[in-house]
Amino acid sequence: MVEKVRLADKEEDFAKVGLNKNHIVPREDAERTNPEGENYEWWYFDANLDDGSQLVTTFYAKSVVNPSPGLKPAMEVEWTKTDGTAIKEKIEFKPEEFSASKDTCDVKMGKNYFRGDLHHYEIGIFGEKIQVEVSFDNITPAWRPNLTIYYGNNEENNFSWLPATPRGHAKVKITADGQEQNLEGDCYHDHNWGDVALMKVMNHWYWGRANIGDYTVINSYMTTEKKYGHATIPVFLLAKQEEILADDLQYVTYSETDKAIEPVTGKPYYQNLVFDYNSPEKHYRITYSAEKVITHDKMIDQIDGFKKLMAKMAGFDGAYLRFSGIVKLEILEGDDVVETQSSKGLWEEAYFGKTMED
Repeated sequence: MVEKVRLADKEEDFAKVGLNKNHIVPREDAERTNPEGENYEWWYFDANLDDGSQLVTTFYAKSVVNPSPGLKPAMEVEWTKTDGTAIKEKIEFKPEEFSASKDTCDVKMGKNYFRGDLHHYEIGIFGEKIQVEVSFDNITPAWRPNLTIYYGNNEENNFSWLPATPRGHAKVKITADGQEQNLEGDCYHDHNWGDVALMKVMNHWYWGRANIGDYTVINSYMTTEKKYGHATIPVFLLAKQEEILADDLQYVTYSETDKAIEPVTGKPYYQNLVFDYNSPEKHYRITYSAEKVITHDKMIDQIDGFKKLMAKMAGFDGAYLRFSGIVKLEILEGDDVVETQSSKGLWEEAYFGKTMED
């Protein structure tokens, strides 16, 4: 029997947890889970910098692949330089080295930090290979497509996502290879949490964001596991500076073309993703065209010990792919394109389950 999936996006859903659908508060970017529970949580940041390089970092309270009780804090940072080479570092911490506020974004792992208040943020990363200090301010205000996604006929599980900085401007100091660089660029930050291993509820998703001139886009297309009928959940945001132009999902259609197989993970992906928003008043089309796979990680490498052995025996082969390429925005009147803009962008495919052809 197929179990249900529900987007909690009604005013009464927000009221139940003391929130306002139309107003985001700092505690939504604070710690949202009980560290002792079987859940997970992470804070993510990326930036396209003015020299053409790209910076990505994530602070994890515990493993996303293995959200067992108890903390397992870790931090990842990756700087992809203009020549395509990357410096990547993952640092794991003891539970007592982690702390997070329940009132605002204030996450600490050892001497590393990620903190802010929905308007201004600061990140400090002090690894052996790379040291990064970031200061950034929101341009497009915090936005959320819904309160959460509920899974199960009794809504017993959930996954939540808050784009706290759909678009910001960052100042970044990077020290690596014995050199220090001071850079600036557009950036993005979101916060994710839930109480069920994603591989149990989600088959795969595409997620991307880009800044295209004055426009900001955030898109996702999620496909649930077979238990939930491979239900699909789109996400669409188009904003111009502080103004949200389009985010009503009833007008969104999605398509994908040019299938390929990523050789390291063996996972399929599509080189072109198209999100079409066509309401009675507005028509926009956003196309993601991949030029390069810059990250290809096997999720089983995040599991240790006996659980890793059991995962192998069960055939778990989840993977994470990150793409670099061109994101194009078309503004249409009817079927006629009246404006086109494009920019470089980053997006991802997270494949938690078996490929759907298997």
